[in-house]
Amino acid sequence: MFGNLTPTVKNLLIINIAIFALQSLIFSTDMFVNLFGLRYINAETFRPYQFVTHLFIHGGLFHLFGNMFALFIFGPLLERVWGNQRFLVFYLVTGLGASLLYSGINYYEVYQLEQAADQVLEETTPERLSTFLLEEAEFAYQGSSQIKALVDGFYDNPNSSSYISQGRQLVQQVVQSKANIPMVGASGAVFGILMAFGLLFPNTELFLLFFPFPIKAKYFVLFYGAYELWAGFSRQPGDNVAHFAHLGGMLFAFILLKIWKDKRNAFY
Repeated sequence: MFGNLTPTVKNLLIINIAIFALQSLIFSTDMFVNLFGLRYINAETFRPYQFVTHLFIHGGLFHLFGNMFALFIFGPLLERVWGNQRFLVFYLVTGLGASLLYSGINYYEVYQLEQAADQVLEETTPERLSTFLLEEAEFAYQGSSQIKALVDGFYDNPNSSSYISQGRQLVQQVVQSKANIPMVGASGAVFGILMAFGLLFPNTELFLLFFPFPIKAKYFVLFYGAYELWAGFSRQPGDNVAHFAHLGGMLFAFILLKIWKDKRNAFY
């Protein structure tokens, strides 16, 4: 099985696994994520190189395994079709494209959060604080007994300078937390590979561990893309997956295949 690996896929697997081993066994995962994960573009910790380096950093073993397994399964056939150089270009462009879409949406979301925060900071009342936490920062409010106690106490003492000060600090912490969440992983490029596989080999039947019967590649990609779109807009509490990065990888894969249509037509 491993003898069938193509050169670029094999090298990408080695690089990702080696970096994960370094960050896990020798250095620190937190250090690698903080230095090389993709940050909010207006954050003090943002560096342009993070658009590339985040593709090779993973937050955990399961994250690494999921991405590398998909690369291992779907990558070699695409590399045989395109060749080593074009496959590497595809991998990097879809990964970067995913980062750009994610960064654009993240910029908009943080900007909206900052606007809402400014209104609370301008006039900090229990009602405004509660609305901000529930509507704009639900992830920070749900399940926190400490924050709930603060809000309840603020309602009971709306003129308390102590509660006003704590409320403002909390609002600022929520904005900083949102703006400083790094994105890591090769998922954007991997979703680009899935998109390409579904377009080039639409009727190939896939046997998936979590699916009880075979499914054609085109339907798998369609369903997966629809799920990512729903998950990206619904933003369920506790969901820290960069769904728009996944969609960005698929979008840029589609664009590249349009550009390479002379090579693609033979596979429809």
